[in-house]
Amino acid sequence: MFRKRSTLLSTRFFRQVLTLLASACMMCFTNAQANDDNLVQQVHQFLYQETQTLGEEVVIDLSPPSPHLPDCINPEPFLPNANQAPLGRVSVGVRCGDGNRQVRYLQAQVDVIGNYVVAARDIERGTLITSEMLNERGGNLGELSAQALTSEEDIIGKIAQRPIRSGNAFLSHYLQAPHLIERGQRVTVIAQGPAFRVSREGEALENGALGERVRVRFGSREIMTARVTNEGVLVVDF
Repeated sequence: MFRKRSTLLSTRFFRQVLTLLASACMMCFTNAQANDDNLVQQVHQFLYQETQTLGEEVVIDLSPPSPHLPDCINPEPFLPNANQAPLGRVSVGVRCGDGNRQVRYLQAQVDVIGNYVVAARDIERGTLITSEMLNERGGNLGELSAQALTSEEDIIGKIAQRPIRSGNAFLSHYLQAPHLIERGQRVTVIAQGPAFRVSREGEALENGALGERVRVRFGSREIMTARVTNEGVLVVDF
């Protein structure tokens, strides 16, 4: 009789333990799911903010985070390549935790329906691009090359580095800004700071477009690197 009662008590205790474990596991799963949902929501919102000005309609398909990774506390999304629009298949970095010590990456497909620029006619190498050479076309920007330029501002005034056929999009490596500085040219270099501005003449040792940094020689030995700001003018900031 005593042995039978002891067995019943053990069975009841074992069932209670299993119930508690199941409840704890369910709570962990619920918390993990909530953290994942928050992470996905933050990344989705970040991508939408980065792309809403690119077109009329934005469609974002975000892959869920890996279930094997720890929770991402205080997620801060960022783009690994900040100079490139997040279109097509993109990778989004996320900094997690205090001090952003953890970094993980999520994959997304970003499609944007909008307008982009194509060549209105065949353009030969060495041609200075003008507005008359451009046409506008509508479509899914996510299907374009990652190097495609969609704005006229990034195209007009540049020089074609290779032939561009009618109807083709403009890729960044197809174009180059015109040189404002030519190698061997006498140039003016302006050194400026919060309380001073000094200029002197030198000789450019290489070609340079707007914003590029080129080497300038003064006299026979002194060489300095300066930023191109205008035709024949460079600046050194202190």
